[in-house]
Amino acid sequence: MKVFHEFPPVFDENSKILILGSIPSIKSREEGFYYMHPKNRFWKVLEEVFQEEISDKKDFCLQHSIALWDTCASCEIHASSDASIKNIVPNDLSVILQKAKIKQIFTTGKKAHDIYQKYLFPIYKKEDICLSSTSPANARKGVEDLVLEYQILKKYVK
Repeated sequence: MKVFHEFPPVFDENSKILILGSIPSIKSREEGFYYMHPKNRFWKVLEEVFQEEISDKKDFCLQHSIALWDTCASCEIHASSDASIKNIVPNDLSVILQKAKIKQIFTTGKKAHDIYQKYLFPIYKKEDICLSSTSPANARKGVEDLVLEYQILKKYVK
């Protein structure tokens, strides 16, 4: 099925890091925001990393200088399976990079990293740091492991 990214990136001029996924899941598209599948651990991991309860996800990101978006503007995907992604049209990151002083780009999961490397790195020449996916499909990593790995975010938002 052809899927289009239907909601804007989260960022402002104070954003210092950009976290890129692949494309929103079915549940995220239904809810109009990032990482909204109830079993996705992204928001739980950020709560642990920053030692703060998240009541408003967008406000939390902006308060912590975090920009959120995805690598794909559109693609073909079966259900929410990153492994099935093909026929990619990448997002235009200049929308964010021209307005915010992004110190570091992070990709969440191997597919987002691969898409970034193939389509976006050649344009923007900014290396990404690939973090493990917080998706429930990534059963190899528990929340504790993810929290340890995602601690690196704090290094760039100070």
